[in-house]
Amino acid sequence: MAKYMLIMRGTDESNAAVMAGFEELAASTYQFIEELMKAGVFIAAEGLDDAAESVVIDFSGEAPVVTDGPYGETKELFGGYFMLDVASKQEAVEWAKRLPSVAGSKIEVRRVAGEDERPPGHEDSTEAGAESAEAGAGRV
Repeated sequence: MAKYMLIMRGTDESNAAVMAGFEELAASTYQFIEELMKAGVFIAAEGLDDAAESVVIDFSGEAPVVTDGPYGETKELFGGYFMLDVASKQEAVEWAKRLPSVAGSKIEVRRVAGEDERPPGHEDSTEAGAESAEAGAGRV
């Protein structure tokens, strides 16, 4: 089994359609979640607040710069996600195709890397990362 994230993306137009039919879409989404739970593949699902309420921290300069609102000019915004534990990418895609949506919205399906996976050339970084995490435990 592998974890997959179904990333819900929307535009201003699709987000307006969601708000217009919110009650019906919410009911369909809760029914979809029940189906996921019955199938034993549901891990989590969350929606995000309005992007206008967000902040972006940019690390491209010497000091981090905090800016209100979504990052730059965006045509699509990440509106929420579902996390599934399924046997394959194809199974995740099949579930994504059943997710209640409105015209103009998109769903991106991405596998979540496992804890033991490291980028090529960094396979030995597991122990160093664990030691670093233990040393920093309790600090915020």
